[in-house]
Amino acid sequence: MVYGIPLEWYLIVAAALFCIGGYGVLARRSAVATLMGVELMLNAININLVAFWRYLEPPGTTGQAFALFVYAVAAAEAAVGLALIIAVWRTHNTVVLKDLDMLQG
Repeated sequence: MVYGIPLEWYLIVAAALFCIGGYGVLARRSAVATLMGVELMLNAININLVAFWRYLEPPGTTGQAFALFVYAVAAAEAAVGLALIIAVWRTHNTVVLKDLDMLQG
């Protein structure tokens, strides 16, 4: 416990967020809720990256750099995902993932 809060607490919070996000991805029918679950999972990854950086190598900036990279990936995923959802809504008037069978022969 070098910095006040033990590393395990950060890992527990990140694991809880990742599990909630995984449940959101697997159990929700709406594409928007699925994207929100993926965003929660990416935030859990960021918590892990920053926590390990802070406890293992505080003088360096590698943890922050990886976290910024994950934020960039999350922003791109959200933009592309929402664009796809809007396109599907315009053509099929639904965002329920089970109703989308456009790619099936």
